[in-house]
Amino acid sequence: MAAYSLAGKRVWVAGHRGMVGSALVRRLAREGCEVLTASRADADLKNQAQTSAWVERNRPDAVFLAAAKVGGIMANDTYPADFLYDNLMIEANIIEASFRVGVEKLLFLGSSCIYPKFAPQPIVEDALLTGPLEPTNEWYAIAKIAGIKLAQAYRKQHGADFISAMPTNLYGPGDNFDLNSSHVMPALIRKAHEAKLAGAASITIWGTGTPRREFLHVDDCADACVHLMKVYSDTVHVNVGSGEDVTIRELAELVCKVVGFSGDIVCDTSKPDGTPRKLMSADKLRGLGWKPSIALEAGIRDAYTAFLNANYAERVLGPAH
Repeated sequence: MAAYSLAGKRVWVAGHRGMVGSALVRRLAREGCEVLTASRADADLKNQAQTSAWVERNRPDAVFLAAAKVGGIMANDTYPADFLYDNLMIEANIIEASFRVGVEKLLFLGSSCIYPKFAPQPIVEDALLTGPLEPTNEWYAIAKIAGIKLAQAYRKQHGADFISAMPTNLYGPGDNFDLNSSHVMPALIRKAHEAKLAGAASITIWGTGTPRREFLHVDDCADACVHLMKVYSDTVHVNVGSGEDVTIRELAELVCKVVGFSGDIVCDTSKPDGTPRKLMSADKLRGLGWKPSIALEAGIRDAYTAFLNANYAERVLGPAH
């Protein structure tokens, strides 16, 4: 199949304010295309009529579907109906409206939580629906699986060129650094920074520090998605990851090095470790000619700079900035 060119196209990034969406907007600046964005005032993407009307008015040629309701374990566990309903509505409305106006190509962004809790490692794309999900975020996972299946169904029934990508743990500019709801990377960056400022003797990490996790800088994820939009057209979703993992302890040591915190790292073994390992196979994406370009330490340095800038803005300009 001939490569799909984004040059001169109207490209809608749905969810442009999120970490992935904003990275996609940055990346698309190099593609010679017109980037379309819809604010909440333009359309409530949970509302079918509003979404349909916006798409009809703006008629994008290509769509990156990065819009989603996201949150950590506590949010998922507390608001399961919101996570399932909101995400089902957003993806269904955008996919249907895109088909109706004849969008040439659409990429749906999922999450690595779609895979079974005990999937063999590294996790290959075929592991989808082969076992039970992680209970704490199954509502979000079910919605994302439905999005993959919806893209597949429109391809099968209507011949629509709709594809799906499943990113691993992402980090970088635009991340959530709130200790109550953030993921491990931004939480460690904030902990190490605050410990450095306070002159603390140590920081504490949950569990034994031995679980292994995979991380990808969000700008690498955006680059991979643009690459897939250009070269990939098939039913099966594609994992988007670094193909490498580190222990939580190693990650904490790297974060402390970048932040400049020289105290001890204490493991609180009364806290849970979670899954021992979560690494996605990168073979399919590598076979399509893409690999990451941002090394983990350089990526953490970039994320720390973004944290400092966001922190400064909030202190000086207030939370509404």
